[in-house]
Amino acid sequence: MTDLLFGFQGRANRAKFWLVALGILVVEVILFAVILGGAAMSGDPEQIAAAMGPVASIIVLIFAVVATWISIAVAVKRYHDRNKSGWWVLIVFVPVIGGLWYLIECGFLRGTSGPNNYGPDPLAMA
Repeated sequence: MTDLLFGFQGRANRAKFWLVALGILVVEVILFAVILGGAAMSGDPEQIAAAMGPVASIIVLIFAVVATWISIAVAVKRYHDRNKSGWWVLIVFVPVIGGLWYLIECGFLRGTSGPNNYGPDPLAMA
């Protein structure tokens, strides 16, 4: 599991890509619900700012760094599954089309069948 989330070697299928994305979203929602509590429900920006004290800000920053690392690691593995270099994750920086291209490539297109330059087929190992 740590190999999937933190390493950059190997391949990951679409299901793992989406499960990791969903997991990060769930943790993010829970984290912000705990930190902000009722302040977010009030809609008052001053209450929200008060709830985001220095400790909460550090926690959010640590979560953001870890979530970004995990997202990049899984995206690299998805590109490996498509028999492409992990450097393709940088496509998200292309204005307008980059994010859409990334989403289609990693989230919807099937990986190469059988072994490729980056390892065995993750679906064959299941």
